[in-house]
Formats: sequence, C-alpha cells, structure tokens
Amino acid sequence: MKTFRGYHHPQLAPACALTIGNFDGVHRGHQAMLALLKSEAQHRGVPSCAMTFEPHPRDYFAALARKPELAPARIATLRDKLTELARCGIDQCVVLPFDATLAALSPEAFMRDVLATGLGAKYVLVGDDFRFGSKRAGDYALLDAAGEGLGFDVARMNSYEVHGTRVSSSAVRSALGRGQMDEVASLLGRPYSISGHVVHGRKLGRDLGFRTLNLRFAHWKPAASGIFAVHVHGLTEQPLPGVANLGIRPSLDPQDANGGRVLLETHCLEWPAALGPEGAYGKIIRVELLHKLHDELKYDGLDALTQGITKDCAEARAFFAARI
Repeated sequence: MKTFRGYHHPQLAPACALTIGNFDGVHRGHQAMLALLKSEAQHRGVPSCAMTFEPHPRDYFAALARKPELAPARIATLRDKLTELARCGIDQCVVLPFDATLAALSPEAFMRDVLATGLGAKYVLVGDDFRFGSKRAGDYALLDAAGEGLGFDVARMNSYEVHGTRVSSSAVRSALGRGQMDEVASLLGRPYSISGHVVHGRKLGRDLGFRTLNLRFAHWKPAASGIFAVHVHGLTEQPLPGVANLGIRPSLDPQDANGGRVLLETHCLEWPAALGPEGAYGKIIRVELLHKLHDELKYDGLDALTQGITKDCAEARAFFAARI
C-alpha cells in the first residue's frame, strides 16, 4: 500500500475508488467496508483508496477548546492503522492533516477540491453516519446529490453487527476500557495489538530482574491501560509469552527517561538467549494484549514493585498454562 501525506502528490493515481473515515482500530465494520471498496475498485479498473485524518478531528477540536477530556481515547497508533489498512488490501492511503484549513472547508469545497479534483474519485463509499465539511454540515444525501455532477458514484454501507452488537470504534474503546479483551478480539476480528520500535528506557526493569521491551504509544490517551498477559511477535519465529504494562507507570519518577509518555513495557517470560541483553533494541515488534490482569497500581518502593511484578508474572504464566 502506498501512503501519502495530503492529496497534492504526483505519485497519486489520477483516479480511484474512495472511502473516508478515521478507521481507528480498523475493526470488522471497517473491514467489511474495505472489502466492498476493493470489489468496486476492481470493477472500475481503478485503485482502492482510503482517506483518513491525523490528528483525529475530535483531538483537534478538543485542543482548540482547551478541553482535553473531549478527545477520544485512541485505539491504535497511526502505524498500526496503516498496517491494518494494508492487510485489508487497500492500494493507497491518503492521510490528511486535520487543521484549521481543513476544519473550515465547506462541504461543497471538500467534494469539489478534495474528492473530485484532488483525488479523481470515481466511486465514494461512506458509512451510514458519515458527516463532513465545516461544522459537519455535509451528509450522505448532499454527497449523493452532488456526485453525478462531480463525476463519481456514491454508496452508503449500513452498520455491521456481531452477535447483535453494532461494531464501531466506540464499542471497541468501551471494551478496551473495561478490559474485556475477548470482546475486543471479537469486534476487531483479531487480538488487540500495538507495534513499534523497541526504545531505550531507564533500564530499571533490568536492575530488578525483569528486562522489558519498551514501545512508545504516540497518543497521550490510549483506550486500554493496565497490566496484561501478552504475546510478543517479531523476535523469534514463534510468539513469546509475556506480561506488559500499558500506561504511565505511576510508581516511577516522572522525570525518568520516558517521563510523561505512555509506554507499553513488556517483560518476556521466556527471553531468547540468542538475542543477548541488547538484541531487541531498534527491532519492530508487535505485542498482542490477550488478557487483562489488573489496572495499573502505585507501589510504595522498589521492593513492593518487585513483588508486584513477580505476582503479575505468575498470573500471566497461569493464564497461558490454562490455554494449553
């Protein structure tokens, strides 16, 4: 999949079949829409294209209002979103920076300048609750009415349900917030995971006897947090069992090497000897969060923290033993 920042790019295809959305999590509803988009693109002989936004529009408006509590919890990093869009077979993705200029664009200007002229859309597929343009004034009816004159067909996909539950990013966020990882996997069609480069940290875990793999979660407000039993992919041919902390590490000094940032810190229960103590740094790994053990806890001192980690490892091992 080719990825473009903005729609003014010479390598963009001159025409496409397009869908538009935030695609946070790329859940099963998104996947059904993307499969339909691929089919329509093939019938028209044009590439399939997904348009998404970074930051999330609600992030932008929350910052503008200085009310961070209005920002949505983020399911996935941009890296993971793009990876899942590529796995769905999308040919190209356009990431639009959501800023003051885009926020002020009228629905008519968005359809004309972005969809028709900028992307050469021949087919536009949207969800049943799609809104666009300044003050969310545009909707499906407006898009459908304007499509013929602008040279593209318009289609709408109804809600996707699993066991009677409407699949949505909001439903995924809710399940993640409650720590219901089996429900999350059902909504996503796969285990929930976070990927990224292994970065250096304070190395306190190593001093305590629990070496960790540190991934930064770029957004300040992840939809999930706490301690999890996990599988680590990317270090060996088979996934490695582990225990991970996703959050802000309340027991540590906020001035540490990654102070103020959300980290996913993973301790592998079976460390590959061939990697050596430094062998994971810089590698891209994917951590599947399979089962939530508990919320983050604040420990009084390193001895209590060590005891807590030891208990978490024992509970993670029990979880994996029960799955055999």
